[in-house]
Amino acid sequence: MSSARLTVFISTPLEPEHVERIRAVNPDRIEVICEPDLWPPQRYVADHKGKDGFARSPEQEARWRKHLGRAQVLFDFPPSAADGSGGFALAPHAKWVQTTSSGVGQMIKKMGLQASDLLVTTARGVHAGPLAEFVFTALLTHIKEVARLNREQRAHRWERYCGDELAGKTLAVIGAGQVGGRIAALGKAFDMRVLASVRDARPGRAEEMGVDAVYPPARLHAMLAEADAIVLIAPHTPETENLLDARAFAVMKTGVAFVNIGRGQCVDEAEMIAALRSGKLGFAALDVAAIEPLPAASPLWDMPNVMISPHSASTVGRENERITEIFCHNLRCYLDGRRGEMRNVLDKVRLY
Repeated sequence: MSSARLTVFISTPLEPEHVERIRAVNPDRIEVICEPDLWPPQRYVADHKGKDGFARSPEQEARWRKHLGRAQVLFDFPPSAADGSGGFALAPHAKWVQTTSSGVGQMIKKMGLQASDLLVTTARGVHAGPLAEFVFTALLTHIKEVARLNREQRAHRWERYCGDELAGKTLAVIGAGQVGGRIAALGKAFDMRVLASVRDARPGRAEEMGVDAVYPPARLHAMLAEADAIVLIAPHTPETENLLDARAFAVMKTGVAFVNIGRGQCVDEAEMIAALRSGKLGFAALDVAAIEPLPAASPLWDMPNVMISPHSASTVGRENERITEIFCHNLRCYLDGRRGEMRNVLDKVRLY
């Protein structure tokens, strides 16, 4: 690394206190460019996209292009880069991007960056806690019949009934990582039997993950057949596209609960809808969809056994704080030439 200051451009909204934390990493060796008027207005805390229809003035656009043209490190891809429209092309000197999401593999592929030298680090792990909480919010909503309780309350009706519990049931998790680990830990806390489908299913892996058994991808269907509840957290890759297809739904128990916090493209949506209508799937909680936003005409909106979340299960007030922690750690490593110690480096071939 040369003695010249490293230029870091904050390209999506970030709270001032976190910008200052980045500057404090090494004020003598980094220049942090942050101009909030160049960002679209935020819709909510930790919104990295901003309101649709935002347009910069000619003067703002000139500054935007100037900063991107100087940037060597980007905190997040420029918003226009996410749809492949060329925003990243305005940053010819960028050598490293710290993203604010973990599932950026398909975007990298779409932008034609798989074979590039660009270093990409992700927000992997930041969302593990919120996503695990969402999973069990959904499972408890289903198993404790919250919809029934709401109906009875609205009707002012007091009728006792026999409910159900998570304890003793089998939870199958498709995918590992920090999110899978948090979900597995909560499952065990509820006295569930926890299974996991992972690429690395070597002996001893189940004990490492804190689960009862692991299954390699080739035995996914065997795991699905045992499950009372299934959680999909896998990224969208060529190997996971339509991973849950007609054959996968066919081997599941009747009435199984399903939660998708991975990617909508990992599921054959038409087959899932058919399974929901037939009762093969008793319940589905969907934070993602094959097409986002979920089209208004989708039957999923009106199905009584479906919970829709607008890809927001991972977003909480402390998200940027946690992403900044990763970025500051990585920035120190980058400045010191300790690339091997950087966290969450994206494998641009595997796309995760």
